[in-house]
Amino acid sequence: MKAIELEKAYNPKDFEDRIYAEWAEQGHFRPHSDADSPVHGHKKGSGITYTVVIPPPNVTGVLHMGHALNNTLQDVVVRYHRMRGDNTLWVPGTDHAGIATQNVVERALKKEGKSRKDLGREAFLERTWAVKADHHAHIVRQQKKLGNSVDWSRERFTMDEGLSRAVRDVFVTLYERGLMYKGQYLVNWCPRCGTALADDEVDHIDTAGAMYHLYYEFADGSGKIEVATTRPETFFGDTAVAVNPDDERYKHLVGKTLKLPLTGKEIPIIADSYVDKEFGTGMVKITPAHDPNDWEVGKRHGLEIVNLLNPDGTLNENVPEKYRGLSCEKARALVVADLEAAGLFKGEEKLTHSVGHCYRCKTVVEPYLSFQWFVRMRPLADKALKAWRDGDIVFYPRKWENTYAHWMENIRDWCISRQLWWGHRIPVWYCKDCGETVAAREDPAKCPKCGAGADRLEQDPDVLDTWFSSWLWPFSTLGWPEQTADVAAFYPTSALVTAYDIIFFWVSRMVMAGLEFTGKAPFHDIYIHGLVRDKQGRKMSKSLGNGIDPLDVIEQYGSDALKFTLSFLCAQGQDILIDNESFKMGSRFCNKVWNASRYILGNLEGRTLIPVADGDLTELDRWVYAALDKAVRDARSALDGYRYNDAASAVYEFFWNGFCDWYVEATKLSFRNGDEREKDRAVSVLLNVLEESLRLLHPFIPFVTEEIYGKLPLALIVDNRRQAGAQRVLPNDEHTSLLVNAPYPVARDDRADETVASRFAAVQDVVRAVRGLRNECGFDPAAKIRVAVNIVPGSDAEACREKTEMICLLAGLSAVDFVDAKPASSIGTVGTGFEAFILIDETVNREQLLARFRKDLEKTGAEAARTEAKLNGKFAEHAPAELVAAEREKLAEARRRMATLESYIAAL
Repeated sequence: MKAIELEKAYNPKDFEDRIYAEWAEQGHFRPHSDADSPVHGHKKGSGITYTVVIPPPNVTGVLHMGHALNNTLQDVVVRYHRMRGDNTLWVPGTDHAGIATQNVVERALKKEGKSRKDLGREAFLERTWAVKADHHAHIVRQQKKLGNSVDWSRERFTMDEGLSRAVRDVFVTLYERGLMYKGQYLVNWCPRCGTALADDEVDHIDTAGAMYHLYYEFADGSGKIEVATTRPETFFGDTAVAVNPDDERYKHLVGKTLKLPLTGKEIPIIADSYVDKEFGTGMVKITPAHDPNDWEVGKRHGLEIVNLLNPDGTLNENVPEKYRGLSCEKARALVVADLEAAGLFKGEEKLTHSVGHCYRCKTVVEPYLSFQWFVRMRPLADKALKAWRDGDIVFYPRKWENTYAHWMENIRDWCISRQLWWGHRIPVWYCKDCGETVAAREDPAKCPKCGAGADRLEQDPDVLDTWFSSWLWPFSTLGWPEQTADVAAFYPTSALVTAYDIIFFWVSRMVMAGLEFTGKAPFHDIYIHGLVRDKQGRKMSKSLGNGIDPLDVIEQYGSDALKFTLSFLCAQGQDILIDNESFKMGSRFCNKVWNASRYILGNLEGRTLIPVADGDLTELDRWVYAALDKAVRDARSALDGYRYNDAASAVYEFFWNGFCDWYVEATKLSFRNGDEREKDRAVSVLLNVLEESLRLLHPFIPFVTEEIYGKLPLALIVDNRRQAGAQRVLPNDEHTSLLVNAPYPVARDDRADETVASRFAAVQDVVRAVRGLRNECGFDPAAKIRVAVNIVPGSDAEACREKTEMICLLAGLSAVDFVDAKPASSIGTVGTGFEAFILIDETVNREQLLARFRKDLEKTGAEAARTEAKLNGKFAEHAPAELVAAEREKLAEARRRMATLESYIAAL
């Protein structure tokens, strides 16, 4: 047959886009149960369904390296399960991202000198939908560049018609079950976004501030007390000062009144156990409308609730006129100056304290009194805890179970209303005639209580928290609340792959929603991966300028290089530290796969592929099949347990080291010395191993493996396998011409051969030992040298007697002599079951070699002396134990090296 040509250089730009289009257009990402799947009715399935829903990226965002990691990990397991024969579905989609998207549009309007109120609600929403469409198209292009094997025919958006129906149904169901309520409560408020935030949407950041000490005078003029606060501008909202009821210092003061500074108001001194009598003066000002703890104290004592803030964060009409309309920061400086002038300011202490910030715009969050909608979470959380304890959900790694349990056990009601325009409008109407509150799945035509028409019903202006739609994602994307074929076939889903920073936001809520509305946990496996950080361990961010654009990496190295590098570095429970140089590793591996395949396919010229039965395999062939079998077992085990780095390491080690560096190199003997039949046999086995190796590698580097796979003489390979009685590899050749749907390799007990593995390992040890000696001596790699080997009788190294040609080829030798003792004029090394010696004959420059060893000995001796002096000094007394141990090992290694060099010099 003719040689098959691959381009000389690996260039992923030549084929990645073309291959992705072919996969997608032919429907290879659809589950094989779909009638229009190219393998429907042809592929023998496993009987298992494997479903993953993608964590939907914000539709106005840009995919960053964290997305690349998350999508890569999903793609690896999805491709693996598809190749296993599982009926596999990966659902794509995007999130409407309420606050984030509205901010994008409002910033654009601000540049035009406009606000959303200038446009009005309907016009603003039209503009937001247009922005959504533009950003969505960009995200889809990025995901395709990454190679995501998602079923695009099932793509969803959290505000599409179906998901919007699901959101309404869930809201009304919770309302009907008494798990939804509206009330006036203290909430987290973002003045910049103009909306309430849930507790887990507040980022607490250490911020420079001060503790301000103020005096409050008794109303009867009998003296004054001292209180302290970090927010002196909020004292206008004080409605009491509290002391601990057990504090003997102040028991006599309970019930007395104080004059509120700078106002004409009086407030009482009350007793409440909330006060820590050991902290500060033991007196605490109570501002119920602006502190969560004070809110609880106020409720217990029936205190007046005085809200000081406008929605934009400025002070309102409940403060003296001179402070109205000021921001808190400006009012603070003015209040302190006025208190000082009044003799009521003692002083301030600088401090750093934790201050809540909006997770989106980073504005300081204010405790704010307003009417909001809440979900009662305790009943839902109890079910979710039980599901975890019963083993219905399993975390990988297990350490995240503690985080999940802690959050569930300490859960608070969820504030779900947002004062935004972009999002799911709350499906509640208020009757203007009778005041009835109507929660409905469809827009009501009339008031169910008084019969007033739709024109007398006013819909709640607020929208729902973004997470209120995404907590339904695993089942709403499949068509719920309708009982669709997809819900029946693919729910519950199999696995969730996500980062640890949204366990609270999303993972826990999805479990609660799944159990509450479907009666089932939404997934079984929860794989929590780390974050991508720079080499210094810092989170990647715009402000630090340390982010890496995945598309830049793909442009430079290709998608496969990015995917393999991230998989290889992704160890369970650890963050990934990378820079742009890191991706050279994945690029080098893809190059190796390309070049090895190019060599094998180039050797087909004039050859005939033949069936190779098990009896025709050489010991070398049996060794490579055993190594391949181990790689298959290791990769499958690791992928089943979401140990991505272990799986990537297994396939990397086999292909680069086992297959390329040992097997492919050793088979050159067959092409150099074998007859035509042997050459045909050798190339047939090489192609068999290459074909199976490509299937093994495909989930990690799908593009380059698909490109090479398409060049293979596949029909001949499969036909010869069948004739040889080998394992079923491709059940229907005509339907697996693309690797994406070819079967993943399976482990075979008949391939495991410990004897062959041990014998070849001994040969490898000898070759490595000789290569090491050559390197020690600084011999030209092209120079052919002579070695002697002393074999321990009965050891595995006896195999070397049969493999002299292979050893000469792999170690660059002219000859191997087998001896019973160390030859004269030789330097050697010891391995398991053997001693190997390089013979120092007339072809070796003895003086040059002696000079090399003496120089190395002098250098190593100097290093040993410095280390010994360090250990004999104060270092050993004061340094950490692990550093001292490392220095001692360094000294021991130097001494071992010196002994070796001295033996070489003595031998010469």
